Amino acid sequence: MFVELTYKVTDKKSGEVLSTVEFPLGYVHGQNDTLAPPVLKELEGRSVGDILEVPIDCNEIYGPRDEKLVFTDRIENVPQEYRELGTTITMESASGKTKNFIVTKIDDETLTVDGNNPLCGREVIFTLEVLTVREPTEEEFAAGGTVQPNIAVEGASKVPV
Repeated sequence: MFVELTYKVTDKKSGEVLSTVEFPLGYVHGQNDTLAPPVLKELEGRSVGDILEVPIDCNEIYGPRDEKLVFTDRIENVPQEYRELGTTITMESASGKTKNFIVTKIDDETLTVDGNNPLCGREVIFTLEVLTVREPTEEEFAAGGTVQPNIAVEGASKVPV
């Protein structure tokens, strides 16, 4: 089934909202792994209008935080286009593997990047609202999700079990 939903991610300990997706995220249930497996499992059998809260230990999804993935360098060694908090930098290892790092700290002399997923080490709550459940179009099925925004099709049902 094609499912559209919105969600927010809240840090369980602090109550801080870490991420909010207000524009509907569309995916084909069972065809796409956009969402974490525990979230997908909780969505099974849900209907339009359902709101659910799913607690997630992010260490189970992303592994524990690895401080070896945090690097600090002198600011003059970093290209100007990367000198902004939140910028994603894709780096490549000697073996050709790529990994994304996020600029997490900048001061007058140094810049720090972190290759850990921002949710590592956190327990969070995904709060989801199911907006649409329907048969996917052929294009959506092939893509695993939204192909064209705002496709309206009659006949809402439940997310398959």
